[in-house]
Amino acid sequence: MSFDLVVWAMDNADMPDDVRAANERCARGEHPLRPADPRVVAFYDALTSDYPDRGPRAALDGSPWASAPLHAAADHIQMRLDEHCPDEVLERIERLAGELNLDLLDLQDGTVYPPPVKARAAASAMTTR
Repeated sequence: MSFDLVVWAMDNADMPDDVRAANERCARGEHPLRPADPRVVAFYDALTSDYPDRGPRAALDGSPWASAPLHAAADHIQMRLDEHCPDEVLERIERLAGELNLDLLDLQDGTVYPPPVKARAAASAMTTR
């Protein structure tokens, strides 16, 4: 059994429903025709430098990927992770997403984890109302 996580390069004003709607468009095969968001490129490069999704190392025992290569688009990266994926990989994904201001969507339950910057902005907006 595997599980899927997706990082999304969204605007700071976008809410969790916007992330889920973007993912639904992806599932229908609708992808924006634009250059890759630099945050997505940086995330992919950093993550796959330690956990390759291509070449012979991607298929070695201990790879966190249940399916490789990862699905990469201009505004997101979808990762299908092995059920035995080490916690350190998940922690790295979460940390990189936060550092790069990417939303993290858990496809199992639809939860969206906004990056710390966006979470602070949303909390600040709620307290000023």
